[in-house]
Amino acid sequence: MVFLVVAPLCLAALVSARGGEAPLRYPVEPRQMLLVITPDWNAVSGELQRFELEDQTWRRVGPPIHIVVGRNGLGWGIGLHPLPQLGPQKREGDGKSPAGVFALESAFGYEPPEKMRILKLPYVQCTSSLECVDDSNSAYYNQVLDRKSVPKPNWHSAEHMRMTNGQYRLGVVVSHNTDPARPGDGSCIFLHIWTGPATGTSGCTAMREGDIEALASWLDLRANPVLVQLPQKEYDRLRTAWRLPEMVCLSAIEHTK
Repeated sequence: MVFLVVAPLCLAALVSARGGEAPLRYPVEPRQMLLVITPDWNAVSGELQRFELEDQTWRRVGPPIHIVVGRNGLGWGIGLHPLPQLGPQKREGDGKSPAGVFALESAFGYEPPEKMRILKLPYVQCTSSLECVDDSNSAYYNQVLDRKSVPKPNWHSAEHMRMTNGQYRLGVVVSHNTDPARPGDGSCIFLHIWTGPATGTSGCTAMREGDIEALASWLDLRANPVLVQLPQKEYDRLRTAWRLPEMVCLSAIEHTK
C-alpha cells in the first residue's frame, strides 16, 4: 500500500492582485468552473474543485478531486487568459499541462452516442480511426478528426483516441491553442482517466474514472464551462484580477494506490 500526500493547498480568504495585473474578460460569462491548483510549476499532483455561479457568487459543488497533470508540471498555455505571462511556456512534447483558462466545449468516449445522452456537452465516439493530430507541420494540427474523412492525411504523428489502456474511455476536450492553433504550442489536451495517482501525463489532466464520469455528466455547454489551471502562487497573484473563487483549504489528502 502506497500513500501519496499532496502538499497543503490552504489559500488565504482574501488575496489582493498585484497592481497592473490584466483582468480576465470572457467572451461569454461562464457559470461553471473547474479550478485546478497544484503546489508549484513542477508538481504532478494537485486538486480540482467544481464551482457554479449563483447570484454572482461562485459556489462549491461536491468534494475536491485528486488529479495529476503533466509529468513535468505546468506551463502557460493559450486560452481565454491574457498573454504573455511570467513563467514556463507550454510547448509541443514538453510533458507539461497548460496553465491558464480554457473553454470546455465537447466530450468523447468509447460508448456510442445513444448511450451517452446524459451528457450535456456535444459527444463524439472514439473509433479506431478517430485521431488527434499532434504533428506541428500538419494543416490539421490540434484537431480531433476521423482519419477516414480526410482525403489526403498529411500528418505523421497523432493521438489514437481508441486507446487500448482505457484512458480515453471517457474524456473532455480542453480548448487549448485553438482559433487557430499555433504550430508547436501544444495539442491534444484533455481531461481523462489516469493510469495512477502518482503518474503524470503527457500534458492532460487526469483523474479516477468515477471522477471524470461525475465531471462529464455535470458539465453543461449552456453554462459556458471553463477549466482554470494554475500553480498556487499564480492563483494567489491572479485571484482578484481574474475573479476566481476561493479554493478549499485542506491540510493533506491521502490516496491509496
